[in-house]
Amino acid sequence: MNLKQVWQKNLSEAGQVLADCLQSEPFMNGVEAFSQLAIDCFKAQGNIFACGNGGSHCDAMHFCEELTGRYRKNREPLGALALGDPSHVTCVGNDYGFDHIFSRQLQGLGRTNDLLVAITTSGNSQNVLNALEVAVDKGMKVVALTGKDGGKIKDMAHLSIIVPSQVTDRIQEVHIKIIHTVIQSIERNLFPENYQ
Repeated sequence: MNLKQVWQKNLSEAGQVLADCLQSEPFMNGVEAFSQLAIDCFKAQGNIFACGNGGSHCDAMHFCEELTGRYRKNREPLGALALGDPSHVTCVGNDYGFDHIFSRQLQGLGRTNDLLVAITTSGNSQNVLNALEVAVDKGMKVVALTGKDGGKIKDMAHLSIIVPSQVTDRIQEVHIKIIHTVIQSIERNLFPENYQ
């Protein structure tokens, strides 16, 4: 397979996954509900927390920096934090174990009106599941972004959005599309002047 064929194959696969998402009523209803939960969180003066491992951690950081910084135009910052800064991870990982790096931080920071966005392509990352349990105990809402068969998290979160793919990188590509569209939905509701 030459380089052009690699590109054609990858872009075609990505396009097919997006087309499958558009045709999936559970997926489309889920992303709409995610947008509403995020809007409701901010209207209630809550904060959004996000967590994940590896590429999913990068997505969690991307989501939160677009909220605290800016997306398309200037506006007031919105409260958001990706759990798992390096000093916290090494401290808690060393003292309690890697499975507790997100849950321990959320125990200290999470409040009832907050929202946790739990990102795991398999749905089975133990440290993400532990954070979800803490969030539920605190009365927070939890949105899970996952893929494949949804894993353990699909039945634990208040809302699970399952990307219809078995391929990790395809799932991650849709997760970032979800994140961008949720941010735009938030801005269109809270800062409509940015879209006139």
